Amino acid sequence: MSGAGSSVRVLVVDDEALVRSGLTAILESAPDVTVVAAVDGPAALETLAGFRVDVVLLDVRMPRVDGMAVLAGLDRLPRRPAVAMLTTFHADEQVAAALAAGADGYLLKDTDPDQLITHVRALARGASVLSSGVTAAVVEGFLRSRSSASARGALARLTPRERDVLVLVARGAQNAEIAQALFVSLPTVKEHVGAILAKLRVTNRVQAAVLAVRAGLVDEGIDDEIHEGVHDGIDDGAGEG
Repeated sequence: MSGAGSSVRVLVVDDEALVRSGLTAILESAPDVTVVAAVDGPAALETLAGFRVDVVLLDVRMPRVDGMAVLAGLDRLPRRPAVAMLTTFHADEQVAAALAAGADGYLLKDTDPDQLITHVRALARGASVLSSGVTAAVVEGFLRSRSSASARGALARLTPRERDVLVLVARGAQNAEIAQALFVSLPTVKEHVGAILAKLRVTNRVQAAVLAVRAGLVDEGIDDEIHEGVHDGIDDGAGEG
């Protein structure tokens, strides 16, 4: 993750040169964001091996090497950057598949430029981010993919304190807010969040929150709160220092 006061280093991966140049121009208008390279799918992993990158903006659909293939290859890197998938449209299955494969976000290419920069900063802090137009699809897709029984079984692995933390995560609380609410230290919260993700076998807080809804740990009406928390940039266990 990028440190406080340092530039967020971004790799843009898209098969269209015009899109690459447009995204580069938007991102580099921010004083704290640097685009280290803008490449197509076949060059993505080789480029990542040669540069330190905090955030990858990765096109889902590319003709030769698509975004899902690049995403799978990131696990071979010694230092995995945060990744947000880019698309011109969304589909429930596509969003769910990308997040299940380890993506940290899913953004539409028509995202407002200022919001795109905000999302990139949030990703560098360890956040999970979603364009507002895809959040409902993600929640619905995960709810369909996990039965309530399987979700309850997953939550049964958690300790009582981890369940308390998960409830607050599902309500959009950040680590500092959770620490204050539960009267514990920030490092303790980070440990709990990491344990929750591992025990639930999910890759980010969005998935954990949806499982909490599916299992009945929090009310299904919390969907809007999950949306707001993710949209504002909910950081994962390592995100806050």
